[in-house]
Amino acid sequence: MRTIDTKTIEETLYKMALKAGVSLTESCVAAIENAKTNETCPPCKFALETILENRRVAAENGMPVCQDTGLAVVLMEIGQDICLTGAPLKKSVDEGIRRAYADGYFRKSVCDPLTRVNTGDNTPAVLHTEIVEGDKVTITLLPKGFGSENMSRLYMLTPAKGVKGIIDSVVETVKLAGSRPCPPVYVGVGIGGSFDTCAFLAKKALTREVGTSNPRSDVAEIERECLKRINELKIGAQGFKGDVTALGVSCEIAPTHIAGLPVAVNIQCHCIRMQKEIL
Repeated sequence: MRTIDTKTIEETLYKMALKAGVSLTESCVAAIENAKTNETCPPCKFALETILENRRVAAENGMPVCQDTGLAVVLMEIGQDICLTGAPLKKSVDEGIRRAYADGYFRKSVCDPLTRVNTGDNTPAVLHTEIVEGDKVTITLLPKGFGSENMSRLYMLTPAKGVKGIIDSVVETVKLAGSRPCPPVYVGVGIGGSFDTCAFLAKKALTREVGTSNPRSDVAEIERECLKRINELKIGAQGFKGDVTALGVSCEIAPTHIAGLPVAVNIQCHCIRMQKEIL
């Protein structure tokens, strides 16, 4: 039985949050550069060039890559052969985020949903845990801005809607969002499960590198068709009606009830700041 003190998790998250706040993932940068190369609309090409320049300046100067430094979403896969010691896990996660947002001078955006009183330190973080095989802890951090989060949707489809209904729901979500989530977007899709697990699958899909495909060929085909139809919408970078509306579509799938077909669509703006570490 391997032992990990939650102080180690706190310190790891602290470093991850500091890095995430000022940098985009490599796969995100590569996708934006590819979009710039293929874009035929001059205003959209200029917008993509500006996004890349903003990314460069942020990384070089250690400044937030977006003014919305996000709600910290933490996904943690904990091996069943791990014994966690020390402070409660949630407390350690929140402490790592609190310290990073203070030391990184990142905007604190977390508030009570009713009183709207700010918590003052960007906590509590959203924490999802899964128990998996092995003796490792995999930590994924996704600072989630709400311009894109607010454009997300969940559909409880009837089974008869099938694959067409899934694709139509994804495309409709992006179409209704328009320019508001700062396109080009990255689209996470959850298929199956229950009302709540479907939304989690959509969030988890956003932690995949841009450009990867689901290992199931039928699901990968849904990803390809969604991306094709989304880019045919011609919303374009920052809404300037160009060729590239989405950088990618990632789907995660789980078994569901015979009477249902849940589909969740989680929109991510072009500012993908995901970090992952294995302890």
